[in-house]
Amino acid sequence: MKTPPVCDYEGSDYQERFWEKGNRAYEDTAEQIALKRMLPSGSGHLLELGAGAGRNTLRYTGFERITLLDYSTTQLQQANERLGNSKKYCYVAADVYRLPFAPGVFSAATMIRTIHHLSDPLAAFEQLNTSMVNNGTFILEFANKRNIKSIFRYWMKKQDWDPFTLDPVEFVELNYDFHPRQVYEWMQRADFKIQKKIAVSYLRAGFIKRIFPLFILRGLEHIMQRTLSWAALSPSIFLKSKVINNVNPAAGHAFFRCPSCSTYPLADTPPLLVCKNCGKKYPVKDNIYDFRLEQ
Repeated sequence: MKTPPVCDYEGSDYQERFWEKGNRAYEDTAEQIALKRMLPSGSGHLLELGAGAGRNTLRYTGFERITLLDYSTTQLQQANERLGNSKKYCYVAADVYRLPFAPGVFSAATMIRTIHHLSDPLAAFEQLNTSMVNNGTFILEFANKRNIKSIFRYWMKKQDWDPFTLDPVEFVELNYDFHPRQVYEWMQRADFKIQKKIAVSYLRAGFIKRIFPLFILRGLEHIMQRTLSWAALSPSIFLKSKVINNVNPAAGHAFFRCPSCSTYPLADTPPLLVCKNCGKKYPVKDNIYDFRLEQ
């Protein structure tokens, strides 16, 4: 089965260049505030889709296990260096369109700064649904095309694309902004029931960050998330949803499935996992399970 293309951060210095040296402490803080307001309490197993170098992982408190999934092994290596080899963490290199997990193994999932690289978000949501338990929590962040800046630029004729149309805008290859209503529709079709919406990061303009210190921006962010989220006009939107499905969790301790033929359980036998049905082999190297089919 042919799946959509994947944006690959293999060998990228994204974590250092964009976050650590990119003057984005405000954006990071804004996301931290939103996540704190949305994360469910209690324990369980959380799947972090598009985990990258693990920037947000330590914020997912209360979970017994966290699986970090990314297509890039180098990003996952950075996450491993940051978090360590604790049994709490599992590092998985895989395609979001072919998730290598048995049915109903996750009680929660997040996808932060990831959907904007997906040309077919609905397909990814449908894959995720089957990997989660019924009533599990899914937190999604997406880049909002209908934000204040894009609206004014469109009215001033400084951009060609219309922020009010539902179709995604691909401003760079495999980099998309989405209209909120289109995202809501995809989630509904994939059986995710939206419970909460938070508009995030209104103040990310460079001149604003130069004028105000971070503690002022943090305080303003708290206020704006609580008062302006109804309008959904910020460049970043967070959604909290519940999974609705009839998935029967895999029996026993089944965790992995073969992403090539969907057979489970796939025995967890490092340094090599072998599918008993199709014979496909998946290596485990440097603590990272590699389920990528196109290598």
